[in-house]
Amino acid sequence: MKVSVVNLQQGDRLLQDTFNSSGLHILRKGAVLKPEDIDLLLQHRVDYVEIESAPEVKAEEAASGLLSDDEAHAEKVIKPRFDFTVRNYQSVFLDALVNGRFHPSRIDNAFLPLVNELALHKDVVRLLLMLERDDVNNYTHSIQVGTLSYYIASWLGYTEEECYQISKGGYLHDIGKCKVPLRIRYKEEALTPDEWKEYRKHTVRGYDLIQNSKMDQTTALIALQHHEREDGSGYPNQMMKGEIHPFAEIVAVADEYISMREKSEPDKPNNLMANLKEMYTLSFGKLSEKPVHALIQHMLPNFIGKKVQLSNGEQGVIVLNNLSDMFRPLVKVDGNVYRDLSKNRSLEIEEVLL
Repeated sequence: MKVSVVNLQQGDRLLQDTFNSSGLHILRKGAVLKPEDIDLLLQHRVDYVEIESAPEVKAEEAASGLLSDDEAHAEKVIKPRFDFTVRNYQSVFLDALVNGRFHPSRIDNAFLPLVNELALHKDVVRLLLMLERDDVNNYTHSIQVGTLSYYIASWLGYTEEECYQISKGGYLHDIGKCKVPLRIRYKEEALTPDEWKEYRKHTVRGYDLIQNSKMDQTTALIALQHHEREDGSGYPNQMMKGEIHPFAEIVAVADEYISMREKSEPDKPNNLMANLKEMYTLSFGKLSEKPVHALIQHMLPNFIGKKVQLSNGEQGVIVLNNLSDMFRPLVKVDGNVYRDLSKNRSLEIEEVLL
């Protein structure tokens, strides 16, 4: 099967020896591809290779409840694609640091295939939980923000082209952090006023890097404005409601939500429902109302059927969202026992389980 190099996945096996345009042997026939092999093919500008056909997920396996179509697609395609895009972002980040610019084509080659796969995955809650990483860093954060930005844009009715531009802006929103000193970027203690002032420059530096790389003005504005807030409390220009680019408003929502998820501690995971409730509060004066409400309205239906841990120690499954109190659903805990959190105010959802 002939495939584009940008669509290769870890574990694919080459059917033929691979050479670059100058006739240099790159990889042998039968090689099982590792991440560094895919990077090597990209560096040598190899466009297509022949690989063995990937085994399809068995229909009976999916039907048995062991693996849903969405789960199979996420595990087989999206997760490896995400990991590949992380490695690409590391290279782009280094280019920007060393050269003050990067090649826009590298963004499209790595990020567009991931975005194309996202449209096929409907269970956004499960996808975002699956993509959460223990090794949180600027690379994984940026790709998660780009991913969520794509979904929010699509929920708001933007065209596919606009959705990709917005998600690409989310992918690059923090590229300016490459110019923030490491001692500040990775400092565990609270930043001093001078360090905080230096850190906040990443928005302006990101704008400059994207401009220097000959990318479009809108993507640069997303990097510049994603920390602006509607009440003027943001940075770098203390912009007010109506002054912030709508694409930057979407990325700001995705960035805030992903940042909330990253604050979880191993012994006390963040509560997805509580995160959405906090986002709802921020839609009154801080973040743009439309993208926040689009996030909430499209995430909540995905909670139906999810296992949850309740504050009384019980585990159950969400069976119904209460329209009058959307953050307090009906939970089935055992047999025919139900907990209506909209009526039982002493109960809370402590964790949503995969």
